[in-house]
Amino acid sequence: MNPIHWTGGLAYLVVFVAAIVEGEVIFITAAVAVAQGRLSGAGVFLAAALGGTAGDQIAYYLIRGFLHGHMRRWLGRFPGLARRHDAIVGRVRRHQTMMVLACRFMPGLRVAIPAACAYARVPGWLFSLGDLVSALAWAAVIMTVVAWGGPPVLERIGLRGWWSVLVPAAMVLLFFWWLGRETKKLEDERAGK
Repeated sequence: MNPIHWTGGLAYLVVFVAAIVEGEVIFITAAVAVAQGRLSGAGVFLAAALGGTAGDQIAYYLIRGFLHGHMRRWLGRFPGLARRHDAIVGRVRRHQTMMVLACRFMPGLRVAIPAACAYARVPGWLFSLGDLVSALAWAAVIMTVVAWGGPPVLERIGLRGWWSVLVPAAMVLLFFWWLGRETKKLEDERAGK
């Protein structure tokens, strides 16, 4: 499943679907293909940004609409959460804009943030608009580092060919892996594990 070897609209469709499901791996592979001139930068950028925001929006609206009542009853089964319901909802509402804008940049929380925003009844327009902005910024950062910024800069310091593309791609993957681990570690510390 490597978009580098695909031609036409299939590669962009795969980037879009992959961004809905997981985020970076297929997108970074496609950004490498952009750096090699095999795929369109604009096509990969738009497919990733729109797929990323679609995944967040699906989770948000599914939970906000259909699952909200079920989720509230399910969370009510945990006495600690039930007691802190108002405090949790209040905190989400106080920080709603920052949470929505950070959503695409928090790999370990990409479902948790939309779920928390839906549960706290963050306005749909705010979530949709903020998440679209976040997805565009996320896609721009990855495309800039992997496809447009990384290779030319690295070639100037002597790294050419595949290395000039692989080094920035590996750096982005490592960053998101680290960010996910740090986010998980903070969650575990807060939960008292």
